[in-house]
Amino acid sequence: MDFDVPDAESMTALGERLAGVLRAGDLVLLGGDLGAGKTTLVQGVGAGLGVRGPVTSPTFVIARVHPSLVEGPPLVHVDAFRLGGWNELEDIDLEATLDEAVTLVEWGEGVAEGLAGDRLEIHIDRSHGGDGPDPAGPEVRHVHVRAVGGRWDEDALAAVVLP
Repeated sequence: MDFDVPDAESMTALGERLAGVLRAGDLVLLGGDLGAGKTTLVQGVGAGLGVRGPVTSPTFVIARVHPSLVEGPPLVHVDAFRLGGWNELEDIDLEATLDEAVTLVEWGEGVAEGLAGDRLEIHIDRSHGGDGPDPAGPEVRHVHVRAVGGRWDEDALAAVVLP
C-alpha cells in the first residue's frame, strides 16, 4: 500500500488507526530518513493503544516500554539507529516481550526482520518542500506499508490505514 500523509496531525491519526488492528505479538518495523515522521506515527499508535506516555524517541535509551492504561498490550518502542546490527539488537532481549507487547522498531529495516516472520514494514519518505504549486509549502510524507506473513489481511489493513 502506498499513500501520502499531508502533515503531522495526519501521521498521528494514521498511527491511531493502525493501533486499532494491532495486538499483542505484533511487530512493526519503521524506516525512513531522519525527521520523516516515524516517532510521530508511534505517538499515534501509543494514543490509540491507550498506553502511558509521553511517547518520545528512545534514541539514547534504545528501548522504552509503555504500559497500557486500558488493560491492553504494552507498547515496546525501540530505536535501532545506534545499533550495529542483529547481534546488538539481540542483546536488548526483545524476544522476552515480543509475544505480550506491540513492538515498534524505528530504523528497523535491515536489522530487525529476524524478530518475527509476521510483521508490518512501514517506510516513510519525506518530500523536500511542497508537492503542489508552492515549492516551499508543507512537506508531504509518502508512506509505503508492506504486510509480511500470514497474520495480515491486506484488504482489512488497507481499510483501516488508508486515509
